[in-house]
Amino acid sequence: MSTLHTVNKSPFSTQSLLSCINHAKDGDAILMIEDGVYGAAAGTGVASVVAEKAGAIKFYVLAPDLAARGIDTSRLLDGVEAVDYAGFVALAAEHDRAQAWL
Repeated sequence: MSTLHTVNKSPFSTQSLLSCINHAKDGDAILMIEDGVYGAAAGTGVASVVAEKAGAIKFYVLAPDLAARGIDTSRLLDGVEAVDYAGFVALAAEHDRAQAWL
């Protein structure tokens, strides 16, 4: 059984993303939404943690939330895929359960 984890807080204000990564199992997916999208950018303090787990865990970011914060998809870490709202729905349907990290 796989889990879709959603993280909506900036990794620079809370430990939600790091806690999520530490609890996620191989085959799970992490979707960064709202201010959580900052965790998908290359060159940040959490980039190495995300990059290390990419592959075993699939990482996604909500593209409209990136755009709302002025972050171009070219700044995303390798292994992080941008999805639209339809992609968000598809991820929710693909996984057995969802876990929101607040």
